Amino acid sequence: MKLIAPSILSADFSILGEEIRAVEKAGADWIHIDVMDGHFVPNITIGPLVVDAVRKVTDLTLDVHLMIENPGKYIQAFVDAGADLITVQVETCVHLNRVIQMIHQAGIKAGAVLNPSTPLSSIEWEIDNLDLVMLMGVNPGFGGQTFIPATLDKVRALRSVIQEKGLETLIEMDGGVSKKTIKEISNSGVDVLVSGSAIFGTDDYAETIESFRKLIA
Repeated sequence: MKLIAPSILSADFSILGEEIRAVEKAGADWIHIDVMDGHFVPNITIGPLVVDAVRKVTDLTLDVHLMIENPGKYIQAFVDAGADLITVQVETCVHLNRVIQMIHQAGIKAGAVLNPSTPLSSIEWEIDNLDLVMLMGVNPGFGGQTFIPATLDKVRALRSVIQEKGLETLIEMDGGVSKKTIKEISNSGVDVLVSGSAIFGTDDYAETIESFRKLIA
């Protein structure tokens, strides 16, 4: 089953609770939360307090994506706030294995995220320990960007590695997922599809998510 994870980066934060309830009612599977620090990416978004607030309004899986420097320092704070899954950018982790262990030891699932230009070899020795690998379909930092098609080749290569190893690791795509791209992205082997502006930028979340499901059926 393909999972759809609306990214609250594109939600209306003045009514965030209502926005989350609306996409949940519309059929969302996960809630994707982009955490940015203004250092690793040129944007500042939210922290554990907002994750805690989101946790209070939904029982859906909270997929917390840390686009921050020194992510290991903040793992426990996001776990305590209610994250079900934390993904970290491999580019920020000098000791990726240690950070993944920290997340697992905290009792939740762990994933690694690769920017468009980061090779799969960066997780070659860690993939057996990952519940999920997220591939960025755009350069991280801002919503509404155009999907980078070359990412699909990386998805196919990653899917081959997962199958060869007999793993159950999920593949997630974040960035550029829309009605125009979702079918091809899904067909390449992606399990979890993150979409922000393509959902929250529409007038009817249920219609949008239903159209996504028809395209990837």
